[in-house]
Amino acid sequence: MQTQGSMIQLTEEILKERVENIQRELREASEGRYPAPRLIAVTKTHSAEEILPLRAAGVTEIGENRVQELLGKLPDLQGAFDVHLIGRLQRNKVKQIVRHVKMIQSVDSLPLAEEISRRAEEAGRRLPVLVEISPAGEEQKGGVPKEETEAFLRNLAPMPGLRVRGLMAVMPLTEDEAWLDQLFRQTRELFERMRDTAIDGIEMEELSMGMSGDYRIAARHGATMVRIGSAIFGPRMYV
Repeated sequence: MQTQGSMIQLTEEILKERVENIQRELREASEGRYPAPRLIAVTKTHSAEEILPLRAAGVTEIGENRVQELLGKLPDLQGAFDVHLIGRLQRNKVKQIVRHVKMIQSVDSLPLAEEISRRAEEAGRRLPVLVEISPAGEEQKGGVPKEETEAFLRNLAPMPGLRVRGLMAVMPLTEDEAWLDQLFRQTRELFERMRDTAIDGIEMEELSMGMSGDYRIAARHGATMVRIGSAIFGPRMYV
């Protein structure tokens, strides 16, 4: 019997079933209009022991929110996954993670972009990043205002340590599905406008949007990545 306060462990079979169900739903929601988005498993608060079974379920990419938590897990993850930094990033933490992540998805200020570019150059990298936009103008969540996206991309384009691959968005927590549908559609339209603008030095290939509560809507509107945590791991339950 598990000790009091320990988390109920998920079996490899349960994780595999949940991942397969999510991927099926993503394919169905895409309706053949878009390719189904890639699944980025959000692993914050989960130990390496809990995360490693995801490999057997076909998961190859994970998303972490906090630098210190990520650094603590990396030795035990043994390079099993490509890691995306998806949370808000402080400039003084960039140096610590620039060698360890496949992509930083939350670039939303010029000082942060400049620091990433500088540290990536020092590490001999041209680091893939996404520009985080603010789909609903929620200041507390960060993100570049939608109307400033093109100017922001043009400022990032010449930075030698960055490889700008697309956009990322965090939608508001709401049960208003019609509003969410509108926000996802507008974000996709913004992505397409930026892609069609064809800014030199900008590769508008990735659109990261959608989480556990709204990934079906995201797939319907052409997300290329969805960031899913609780729909895979379930809510935190203790015995």
